Amino acid sequence: MNLVEKIEAAGVVGCGGAGFPTHRKLSGSFEYLIANGAECEPLLRHDRWLMRNKASEIVQAMDAIGAELNIPNLVVALKDHYHAEAEAIEAAAAKLGSKVRVHRMESFYPAGDEQTMVAVVDNVATLFAVYEALQGIPFTKKYLTVTGEVNTPSVLHVPVGTPLLKCIELAGGAKIADYMVVTGGPMMGKPMSAEELQTATVTKTTGGILVLPADGYHAKASQLNVKRMLNRAKSACIQCTSCSQLCPRHMLGHPLQPHMIMRKMAMGGDPKEMLDDPIIRSAALCCECGICEVYACPMGLNPRKINSLIKQDLREAGIRYERQQTSWKANPEREVRKAPTDKVAARAGVYRYNKLECSNFVEYDPQADR
Repeated sequence: MNLVEKIEAAGVVGCGGAGFPTHRKLSGSFEYLIANGAECEPLLRHDRWLMRNKASEIVQAMDAIGAELNIPNLVVALKDHYHAEAEAIEAAAAKLGSKVRVHRMESFYPAGDEQTMVAVVDNVATLFAVYEALQGIPFTKKYLTVTGEVNTPSVLHVPVGTPLLKCIELAGGAKIADYMVVTGGPMMGKPMSAEELQTATVTKTTGGILVLPADGYHAKASQLNVKRMLNRAKSACIQCTSCSQLCPRHMLGHPLQPHMIMRKMAMGGDPKEMLDDPIIRSAALCCECGICEVYACPMGLNPRKINSLIKQDLREAGIRYERQQTSWKANPEREVRKAPTDKVAARAGVYRYNKLECSNFVEYDPQADR
């Protein structure tokens, strides 16, 4: 089998959250292969752990992909304050005689958005899974972060199918009795009810388990139903345009203006009945980073969730976004409108967890519990 066939046979999917099959992403002709080490979401730390501790394997995977697909430029993109991680990658590349190089980015959110990086982008955890696939090891275990209100914030390596409650136990257990769980990061993650948590397990796309107070921002946001979100959009949107001015995709030049979508919602009607509208269809460009609702909107409205609902309606109707322009030009004010990661974490109510040390590592073998 060639490299791409080995990746497919191992069942490797994107570890950044989307879960797109990696072998399909690696079909085509590319000028750049970028390893996404920016660890976009606040709180998550497992990609940084991998870059510090598995740098050689990540570099070897990139070299193998570059050689197989004849990709001339191999880059690990990470935030400029990830000093130990950058040094580990550079040292591994030098030792292996690799052409992999490090690119240091600003610390803003969402720095890990592939539209910001532009190229074929694979998460560093995905590349480690690629390395294992080349050794004949199937993708059956997941690196993830468990943090928040736990006694020992940790990076775990657990089998797919491990109960989330077991993962919390492996991180020393919850420090508080009344908590909720978000799977993923604090901006794009999925709030989980107490009932769901009882049976929830780690999947190939689980990147984080956040244990948060049951009366915090995420708990309140998760209680909003669709009808209430739409009613709030109709009654409270002041058309200040802040959501569009700070939207990372809009600032890159994409024809996405969340405030215009909110205006359409304010005019009333069922979103399902407006799918022919070009403004409504532009919701397909939304990366659902959450900047609009967590960071930008002064009224506490939910443009991201409304865009997500519209995207679902578009998928169900079989409507794909059709690009009208031949090229997009970034807004000249983009550099001064990037959202600092720490400020984003503060708005999301998780700033204190973003500063927690998360260097503890746990390798979990369920056979040991038997």
